[in-house]
Amino acid sequence: MTFATKITVGRMVLVPVFSVLAIMYGLSVEAGTPRENYRLAALAVFIAAAASDGIDGWIARRFNQKSDLGAYLDPIADKALVSSAVIILTALNWGPDGWGLPIWFCGIVILRDCVILVGIRILYSAGKKVAIQPHWTGKACTFALFVVLGWVMLRITNLPPSYPCLFASVLILLSMAEYIRQGVVMLRSEAQG
Repeated sequence: MTFATKITVGRMVLVPVFSVLAIMYGLSVEAGTPRENYRLAALAVFIAAAASDGIDGWIARRFNQKSDLGAYLDPIADKALVSSAVIILTALNWGPDGWGLPIWFCGIVILRDCVILVGIRILYSAGKKVAIQPHWTGKACTFALFVVLGWVMLRITNLPPSYPCLFASVLILLSMAEYIRQGVVMLRSEAQG
């Protein structure tokens, strides 16, 4: 196992740690006694996990540590981190007056992931090789998701999270459309070739 893959595995280990801390903080908010140490600890774990996403990729490219295992685990670790954060920050308030993610935003994030998984399954079922190319919409979508999650967890402004969620939703839908487009191209090119 390469060092880059070990970092990815470490990110996967941080997901349940973040989840427990985030849930504990959300429950303390709902009980009327917010425990800021839980919020800060959850935020620190999330930042470490999110940063490791860039670090493992950089190490893999820079030191020629690309591996099939790393390529397989990296998107799983990313989805686990982002999905758990989105679900928890939708289900539990992280501040007064419903400070959290709107349920419609959680639905859009889950819809995109489901569409991607179904598309990959369709490609595999058709005997196609799945070779999704990185696209700016996917990178922008990931960045926007991290901004939205940070917006809720940091609480540095009184502007409700629904505003950055609207912006992020546009990027999420563009990214989903791009994945669909690439999948259709793969299905058609293989069928013609």
